[in-house]
Amino acid sequence: MQRRPRSLKSRALQLLAQRDQSRLELRTKLLRHARAAVANDAGTAGDTDDDGRTAAAEVELLLDWLQANGLLSNERFAESRVHARQGRFGLLRIKGELGRHDVALPAELEQALAASELERAAAVRARRFAAPPGDAAERAAQSRFLLARGFAPELVHRLMRGVGRIAVDAESTLDDVA
Repeated sequence: MQRRPRSLKSRALQLLAQRDQSRLELRTKLLRHARAAVANDAGTAGDTDDDGRTAAAEVELLLDWLQANGLLSNERFAESRVHARQGRFGLLRIKGELGRHDVALPAELEQALAASELERAAAVRARRFAAPPGDAAERAAQSRFLLARGFAPELVHRLMRGVGRIAVDAESTLDDVA
């Protein structure tokens, strides 16, 4: 008994049930299946350019339908991605990731992320590094770590200056007690 291949709509709904997808991401995943299905239906003698155009048109129609029925939303995808990433990454990294999905970061989400950026960077640094930097090499390593996580250079500089002051204050307090 040969198993009937799943429809594109079925695949799209399964992918959307797993997690929110951007339109671009879902298009890429569905095009792969649509091209294979069109090629199988037409046989190997068909024109591959026509097969590709047919598959792309079919996928675009499905994406339009999903969007019109509220099942596919770039705004919902952006909110979901920000929620999942904000505890580990900075605004620059989050915006870059959304840009690769061809999704703009809503202004209110961007403002909220920017307002909490310093606190989030401090929390990320504290989770990764148990102690404040003891010398310039450690300060540079911690700064590079935060920069790689997508935090703005001026914010990292400000945070590392503050961390250095806290460490100096803590040492002088301990010396006073002893």
